[in-house]
Amino acid sequence: MPKVTFLPANETFEFESGKLPYHEHGKPESLLDVAINFGFHLEHACGGNCACTTCHVVVKSGAENLSEEDDDEIDRCETAADYQVGSRLGCQAVVTGDVVVEIPAWNRNYISEGGASILGDAIPPPKIRSISAE
Repeated sequence: MPKVTFLPANETFEFESGKLPYHEHGKPESLLDVAINFGFHLEHACGGNCACTTCHVVVKSGAENLSEEDDDEIDRCETAADYQVGSRLGCQAVVTGDVVVEIPAWNRNYISEGGASILGDAIPPPKIRSISAE
């Protein structure tokens, strides 16, 4: 079962492939989809449509356990604040195995200080729910 760890929160979520409910935010079983399913906040201003960079993450380990980047993701990701080697869009990077990603400081600092979505109430906070294998 794949595990996704989000830094610096050091929160890890494990799920069974093919069993994660899909909420139409990004690609199914993408980093964003995993975050939403486990109630972890990963900004996604465009709703996971590869139209912004707010779900930008940096892969620290397990890059081989993510889907390959397509041209649209590469083009969009290159415009992200703090773009670097390992940068991916959470809405496009589909998880196939264990991966560790870091949320860049420009996004996480706001959230860690108690802020909500940068869009205010336009995107409600995720609901915490339990995911179990059937």
